[in-house]
Amino acid sequence: MKALKNLKVIDLSQVMAGPYCTMSLADMGAEVIKVEKYPNGDDTREMGPYENGESYCYMMINRNKKGIRLNLKEPEGKEVFKKLIKEGDVLVENFRPGVVKKLGIDYETLKEINPKLIYCSISGYGQTGPYSHKGGFDIMAQGLSGIMSMTGEPDSRPAKVGIAIHDLAAALTAVNSILAAYIHRLESGNGQYIDISLVDSGLALTTWEAAAYFGAGEIPKKTGSRHRISAPYQGIKTKDGYVLVGAANQKLWEKFCENVVEKPEWIKDERFLSNYTRQQHIEDLEAMIEDIFQAEATHYWTAKMEKCGVPGGPILSYEETLQNEHVLARNMVEEVEHPIAGKMKVLGVPAKFSETPGKVRASAPTLGQHTKEVLKTLEISDEEIEELKNKHII
Repeated sequence: MKALKNLKVIDLSQVMAGPYCTMSLADMGAEVIKVEKYPNGDDTREMGPYENGESYCYMMINRNKKGIRLNLKEPEGKEVFKKLIKEGDVLVENFRPGVVKKLGIDYETLKEINPKLIYCSISGYGQTGPYSHKGGFDIMAQGLSGIMSMTGEPDSRPAKVGIAIHDLAAALTAVNSILAAYIHRLESGNGQYIDISLVDSGLALTTWEAAAYFGAGEIPKKTGSRHRISAPYQGIKTKDGYVLVGAANQKLWEKFCENVVEKPEWIKDERFLSNYTRQQHIEDLEAMIEDIFQAEATHYWTAKMEKCGVPGGPILSYEETLQNEHVLARNMVEEVEHPIAGKMKVLGVPAKFSETPGKVRASAPTLGQHTKEVLKTLEISDEEIEELKNKHII
């Protein structure tokens, strides 16, 4: 049983935010038809590394989809697209604001064809506001949201988050919003327009930072691995590397003092009486813990914390993560067969459903792989398909 087996999604997006959103919907069972621009397709196809000429970046976030190639700049291409929209439930696009209007495939136009359509636009800055006309990538959103100003070690130059955090935040915000709109449509019969911005989606994640600013006028600064509220909750240097310590509340702090560092007197130290005061004296606290932790290796401290129930753990390289026994046991690394690339590894489905589990059912489509198959479902004849091909529409 697929949770979204009755949902048909038309995916006009490319690169990351939109494709990650539609991949998530596809993993949950939605039928996703990826419409790629003619002739070269999604820009991600030009991003390495490659396997037999196929982009691994493209294949990683376009699994479980059917793919067609369509020239939307020509009238015949628009007509094919509008037939597709008649049959669709959701459209996802991430063109720069204004482009879909020029192409004649904006929400106001398409809702006349399908009033039940849920139309989701993802852009850097959103469809309104003084920056809406600008093109925006993840790194620009990280800069505008303030996230770059608070990422990295103190006194270091601004650093971006190691992953495309705003793209992914926008993708997941879009998934949530589309599903909410779908529930609304099931109840009312009405579709609607959804405006998702990379900046808004990433900014919405800065809850602790907003609390500090609105509540106390504090401007968040770079804290390295330290938490903004809890302490000790960070990476601590050991004899052979770093270990993560998560003594995030008073009970865990007391366990940490008594059983891990074996310094029960720290509990009554005025600097460390509460989470708040520990955070105020984090420099002293970190130095005191590291004096002790540097006497033993990382695995010694992780074992000691685990024994007494204080959360802790190592900082793994990405290679170590993908080979980790827990990650593998949770099926977060899977294999799929691609028609050109062959057998390849992909990340698994993160949500584990008891009744309607998500599944990696198929690899990403090759460029235009399902064009003929999809067009035939729209009752376009073989002769018409051949004519569209000869005219470079498909």
